[in-house]
Amino acid sequence: MSSVAVLTQESFNEHRSGLLPEQGGAAGAGPSAGEDEEALPTYKEAFPPLPEKAATPEGTQEVAHTWTAKIRPIKSSIITQVFHVPLEERKYKDINQFGEGDQAKVCVDIMHKTGAHLELSLAKDQGLSIMVSGKLDAVMKARKEIVSRLQTQASATVAIPKEHHRFVIGKNGEKLQELELKTATKIQIPRPDDPSNQIKISGTKEGLEKAKHEILLISAEQDKRAVERVNIDKVYHPFITGAYNKMVGEMSQDTGARINVPPPSVNKTEIVITGEKEQVALAVTLIKKIYEDKKKNATTIAVEVKKSQHKYVIGPKGNTLQEILEKTGVSVEIPPSDSNSETVILRGEPDRLGQALTEVYAKANSYTISSVSAPSWLHRFIIGKKGQNLAKITQQMPKVHIEFTEGEDRITLEGPTKDVQMVQSQIQTIVTDLVSRMDYTEISVDPKFHRHLIGKGGVNINRIKELHKVTVRIPPDNEKSNLIRIEGDPQGVQEAKKELLELASRMENERTKDLIIEQRFHRAIIGQKGEKIKEVRDKFPEVIINFPDPAQKSDIVQLRGPRTEVEKCSKFMQKIVAEMVENSFSVSVPIFKQFHRNIIGKGGSNIKKIREETNTKIDLPAENSNSEMIIITGKKANCEAARIRILAIQKELANITEIDVSIPSKLHNSLIGSKGRLVRSIMEECGGVHIHFPTEGSGIDKVTIRGPVEDVEKAKQQLLALAEEKQTKSHTAELHAKPEYHKFLIGKGGGNIRKVRDSTGARIIFPTADDKDQELITVVGTEEAVREAQKELEELIKSLDNVVEDTMTVDPKHHRYFVARRGQVLRDLADEYGGVMVSFPRTGSQSEKVTLKGAKDCVEAAKKRMQEIVEDLDAQVTVECVITQKFHRSIMGPKGSRIQQITRDHNVQIKFPEREDPQAAPPAETPIQENGEATDEVKEPVDPNAPKKCDVIVISGRKERCEAAVEALKALVPVTIEVEVPFELHRYIIGQKGSGIRKMMDEFEVNIQVPAPDQQSDKISITGLANHLDRAKEGLLERVKELQAEQEDRALRSFKLTITVEPKYHPKIIGRKGAIITNIRTEHDVNIQFPEKNDENQDQITITGYEHKAIAARDAIQAIVDELEEMISEDITLDSRVHARIIGARGKGIRKIMDEFKVDLRFPQSGAADPNIVTVTGRPELVDEAIDHLLNLEEEYLADVVENEAKMAYMRPPSGSAAASDEQRGPSKGFVVREAPWTNTNEKAPDMSSSEDFPSFGAPVATKASPWGPKRF
Repeated sequence: MSSVAVLTQESFNEHRSGLLPEQGGAAGAGPSAGEDEEALPTYKEAFPPLPEKAATPEGTQEVAHTWTAKIRPIKSSIITQVFHVPLEERKYKDINQFGEGDQAKVCVDIMHKTGAHLELSLAKDQGLSIMVSGKLDAVMKARKEIVSRLQTQASATVAIPKEHHRFVIGKNGEKLQELELKTATKIQIPRPDDPSNQIKISGTKEGLEKAKHEILLISAEQDKRAVERVNIDKVYHPFITGAYNKMVGEMSQDTGARINVPPPSVNKTEIVITGEKEQVALAVTLIKKIYEDKKKNATTIAVEVKKSQHKYVIGPKGNTLQEILEKTGVSVEIPPSDSNSETVILRGEPDRLGQALTEVYAKANSYTISSVSAPSWLHRFIIGKKGQNLAKITQQMPKVHIEFTEGEDRITLEGPTKDVQMVQSQIQTIVTDLVSRMDYTEISVDPKFHRHLIGKGGVNINRIKELHKVTVRIPPDNEKSNLIRIEGDPQGVQEAKKELLELASRMENERTKDLIIEQRFHRAIIGQKGEKIKEVRDKFPEVIINFPDPAQKSDIVQLRGPRTEVEKCSKFMQKIVAEMVENSFSVSVPIFKQFHRNIIGKGGSNIKKIREETNTKIDLPAENSNSEMIIITGKKANCEAARIRILAIQKELANITEIDVSIPSKLHNSLIGSKGRLVRSIMEECGGVHIHFPTEGSGIDKVTIRGPVEDVEKAKQQLLALAEEKQTKSHTAELHAKPEYHKFLIGKGGGNIRKVRDSTGARIIFPTADDKDQELITVVGTEEAVREAQKELEELIKSLDNVVEDTMTVDPKHHRYFVARRGQVLRDLADEYGGVMVSFPRTGSQSEKVTLKGAKDCVEAAKKRMQEIVEDLDAQVTVECVITQKFHRSIMGPKGSRIQQITRDHNVQIKFPEREDPQAAPPAETPIQENGEATDEVKEPVDPNAPKKCDVIVISGRKERCEAAVEALKALVPVTIEVEVPFELHRYIIGQKGSGIRKMMDEFEVNIQVPAPDQQSDKISITGLANHLDRAKEGLLERVKELQAEQEDRALRSFKLTITVEPKYHPKIIGRKGAIITNIRTEHDVNIQFPEKNDENQDQITITGYEHKAIAARDAIQAIVDELEEMISEDITLDSRVHARIIGARGKGIRKIMDEFKVDLRFPQSGAADPNIVTVTGRPELVDEAIDHLLNLEEEYLADVVENEAKMAYMRPPSGSAAASDEQRGPSKGFVVREAPWTNTNEKAPDMSSSEDFPSFGAPVATKASPWGPKRF
């Protein structure tokens, strides 16, 4: 049986070292050996045994209990219950469908809903047995679900008194929920406003009976209970409750009823008694008896007690009133605190009133209020730091309350009279002492200097406080007070006053400077979390920098401090602002929307490169935005460089041209128009060209037009014509039309509006989406042209307002096309033709009649367009285009962009086939068998030349459009070419982790395939669109030329030469932390390799690089060696005790000597034969000077060492004292216990000095040899 002993470290050490000297002395003279043995612990006390399953001996019973007292059996959280549903009560009785059908679905649903596991089985009587496993809560829920969903339901009603319904429901409906779960029924209780007392129960027959029984039990229990309300005058309540509620408690205990007496603070006379009828009746009798008795025998007396003393009569939480009631049986009635009355009424037996009156006066006069005069500025000194002084007084007199009122020159004391007098005298003594040795003064300093007096982190004011032993109170900013108060020793107060006034006068002479910095730069100067302004403040610590509140929208930044520092700080901040202004130059570049993705590049590579190389910030508009402007921010030159590069990308990608047109600058504003409307209308009309006017006021006449060649020429003509018109005579007119008419007025491709302009010569401008007035149309031109155009437009608008209804016939098979996608085609027609409404017949009816409603012209135009659509649909054909499946993804383009473009351009529908799984096995060639016999049918042979389904792309639309779309698709099929590239250059083309080849693929939009290294092939394959391949090939060959040039350069750089240098000079050539050799490597652009430790040639240094540079590096090393060979080394004897002082902390001293005398010092290592030898190396004259300096230092430091050793000799303890104390202890007896197992048997006692019997934690234990060999665990 194993045992466990728990010992403290101290007691264990004591046992191991034997008895202490004092105990040893006492043992000889004191008690006998028998008594000493009795004091020893028994073995079982020191090592209580662990509990066993078998019955333990009587002596160990108690010990075993201590181990097992708190152990509780662990219950399983999973339970299993079986429910039985008889055949006649089963909902689903189809025996043939057991395990499937509705019943199985219901069971699966219950399992999902409750988390319980259900197992169904059929009994012999065709009843259903359901085994439910899971947590208790889940099983109960599952049971309820089973009963309601698998068992036929019955219903019953039970009538109980309406007032008992709430007990069935329980608190928050918990009782009702518990009852429903327990009985697996649904219980419906009528609402409180429903007069019915019938409770409806639905469920199984068994559940109904259980639920009925439980409800009737609850009702029967409530029938036994009663509630009684007794009105008793409030003044007699204390006699019924008794002192400390003892009386009412005893009554409740004796009768078993619950008695609720309203508290004194509640002005109610009603006492409520609840319980069983007999108990309530008994309690009411007792209460009324007390009431009648006191009403008959009690008398009252009224006495006047000062209002301020009432609280002493009441006592804390009314305890004093209860105490008087307990002692005398008299109730003391105190007027409410909000009443001015001082009359106290005593009510009770006449012979007890005198005693009670004495108690009331004693309590009232037991406390007194006094005050001590003390200047208010001394209050905090009386209180002390963290209330220490006051705490000493309050600890002695805890019943005394001491109150300090701010601004008053007195201290209020309240408490027992004797205690108050003692505290008063103590505080008076403290006040007298403080007044005699303390003084205060007040000085007036402008609040704007207060922060400077305090200093950063309170450094200035804290120094003054500590130096002069005073306290200084500087008012907070919100007080806006000039007064600074100084308190403390009279002399210290005067000195602190003088120093503070000097500081203030010095600050008055400081300079304040206002810097004008635009508010938009303030946040940038301050930086995130104030990091940048902190750097400025650290650089100019004496200068206070104040930024205005952002809400003020001020540009003034205030600097305050010494004149010179303020000037320096001002220049520094102006420099920062100038840099910010320079870097905040912004330029907008209009780039056609379709080229934005090319400017961004794959994964943002192009835009990132431009940003990094030009050091600018480039912002592109969002994808869903209509804006084409790219905004570049940074230095002006950098912005211009970035702009040129972005325009170059656009120019390279498309047939974009740029021309300059000279138009007098005075006409620019009129050509741009209000909010740019006029120039925008020209840009939109001419295919979205970009027209750039110079900045206003620059006086430049040059206007730039950029875009496709034809559109640019068209825009130029219109712009010049408009400028000429403006110079001659320009007129403007405005008219209004509903926004839905605008598209119709403009016409498809601007056809309608172009006719008006061509016939009249006027320009018509429609509002943009950003304009407020969406109905406003502006006409610009000569007066006559404007008049004619206005007349034509007004006629058009008038005809549009004339609403007509027309019909047309459309074959029902085409109806779906118009109404598909939530009527997208109809919505487009309405937008294009002035909001015309098109109504198709209901789905299912075979009617061909389609109704159009709107303006006459709009209806006619819409009708014509619909007929065109129908013609297209009738003429629609389906064409198949065969393209190998592997190219489909490439043809589609990113997010299907390429295919969407073809669909739009050719007005066709394109459908790609499903992808074929390459892993799928080919269909078997064996004939199909039916009923085990082969069929005689012979399948038609498959044409081997027929295209695969997965390669066929289906195109629907007009024949000519489908053919054009096929050509467009085939043009997108990637082509592969091979380029000859030497095999040894392949790894350089691939680059680190494939970065080089990835960059080229992204740049040229192709796929580049490099052959595997084991093929040793020189062919590199490029796959992509035909128009991209030439550029990619050129780029690849250009890269090959670069790599070949690099190879040649590497060959030149690999020139090697060696120089022989003695190993002792190597550290000197390398220098401290490699400084010298790094300098040579950098200066000559070479690699210098020193020999490894195991190399045979330890004197060989290898230099690699260009030949001329390697020779120059060799000469530099040789020069160092020549210089080192001129040096000498001398050994000197320096006392080893001063070595540490000469070396200094972290070698600071020795480095200083070496730098000063240009020598090298080597001190002996620990364990050297002669620890005093120091070696000095350098030029002869410098070595002599360094030796003289070292010997002087030795002489100086040695004197200190000798003096310190003499002092230490007196401080050491006398030798041998420790050994003597050990001898006094005597021999150790070890850890001794009584009644040990080895005392009654031949077993050997454990050896406490043995590491095997008593192993240390973490120490290895030597195992005993065993005849069976070593243990394997």
